[in-house]
Amino acid sequence: MTGTDHVVIVGGGFSGTLLAINLLTHGARRVTLIERRADRLAKGLAFGGAQPDHILNVRAGNMSAFPDRPTHFVDWLAQRKAGGDTSFATRETYGHYLQSLLAVARLEAADRLVIVQDQAVDVAFRTGDCVLTLASGRRVEGDLVVLAPGNLPPHDLPPFRDLPPPRYMREPWTQDIAAGLTDQDSVLLLGSGLTAVDCAQTLEASGFGGRIIALSRRGLMPRSHEAAAPFTPRSDRPGGSCSALVRSLRDRAQAVGWRNAVDEIRPFTQDIWRGASPAMRERFLRHLRPYWDVHRHRIAPAVAERVARMTAGGKLETLAGKVREAVPAGDGVMVSWRPRGSAVEQQLTVTRVINCTGPLSDLSRTVDPLLGRLARNGLVRPDAHAIGIDVDGQNRAIARDGTAQDRVLVVGTMTGGAHWEIVAVPDIRRQTWSIARRLTSAHWVEAEGL
Repeated sequence: MTGTDHVVIVGGGFSGTLLAINLLTHGARRVTLIERRADRLAKGLAFGGAQPDHILNVRAGNMSAFPDRPTHFVDWLAQRKAGGDTSFATRETYGHYLQSLLAVARLEAADRLVIVQDQAVDVAFRTGDCVLTLASGRRVEGDLVVLAPGNLPPHDLPPFRDLPPPRYMREPWTQDIAAGLTDQDSVLLLGSGLTAVDCAQTLEASGFGGRIIALSRRGLMPRSHEAAAPFTPRSDRPGGSCSALVRSLRDRAQAVGWRNAVDEIRPFTQDIWRGASPAMRERFLRHLRPYWDVHRHRIAPAVAERVARMTAGGKLETLAGKVREAVPAGDGVMVSWRPRGSAVEQQLTVTRVINCTGPLSDLSRTVDPLLGRLARNGLVRPDAHAIGIDVDGQNRAIARDGTAQDRVLVVGTMTGGAHWEIVAVPDIRRQTWSIARRLTSAHWVEAEGL
């Protein structure tokens, strides 16, 4: 995969834009970036759909877009007197940062970078190149295509699938979730993770004074960042079975605090995942993932305090259980659910239900026309655990017959089946940087391939 002249990237959100910037920085001759929504260019869903009061879940000091320039974002903030190394910037601010990076890249690259506002719907492979067909009918030719789909819209839980808005809102990022609500109304959030936290904040910020209920299987909410005591991180990669890893993590948590214990294994998590057997991965996803997520993907202290105030004041309630049925009831929805650990169903009547289950990752459920066509044609396939697109160690898409596609690469969160830890900025910036250097042969020029 060396000597690539023209790379076509489908998806101009965070992953796709960062890959384009890195390709141009490391010497790519031409890059075409295809993004159907102009308002999501560079920012994607995570930073393009954020409200002004939505705060990053990571301190600014670890949010540089470039692994070889760790203070880049902090320096950018300092120039604007907008924060420092330990501050939590807003997601809107980070979106402006990414847009500024793209603006500089466009200026410096001139005609080497072409940005197309359109949607890719098909791709054909010929000897030596590939041809993408766009929704407008336009065709784009390139040497290879990189899929950067980002976070796909969440899928509907079956009980709510046929309920119309505003009773049920499928995508909280594309709708005004507070529109038409009064203080006498109640809202059910399906899920209690990061999306639910964002939606609860959005509802409160809109002036909604009614009741907010977050319902998930285990009723777990994200934990808070806090200043951790200094310690010496472990240098060895923990190993063993799932139970052995849990014991090791608990022992370290008692010794250095759980936040330090979780953070210190971060350099090893991708290797642990890659080295795990399919059965071990399945056990982790089924039994441990929810607990890992709330400890690993934490929220800023200010956000945690806000959530705590809402909970203490009776504005936010978290429930653990499983939805059994949902039917229209007057202007709202009656939801039958079974509390965790109980065999007795309960009923809950709310004005509105908002899908906060998080991004879709099962390729077989996607409605994206290009991904669907590639899957039907056997050029891509779901990974073994249906949490993304199957790729190899070089992020080449694996076809239905098990072969790696040299001319179809995938970047970002949809490569989770191969890497697991690939949802945060530090992981994606490393992935896009490495791919760009490989495609431009920069790793050989700098002797890293020897």
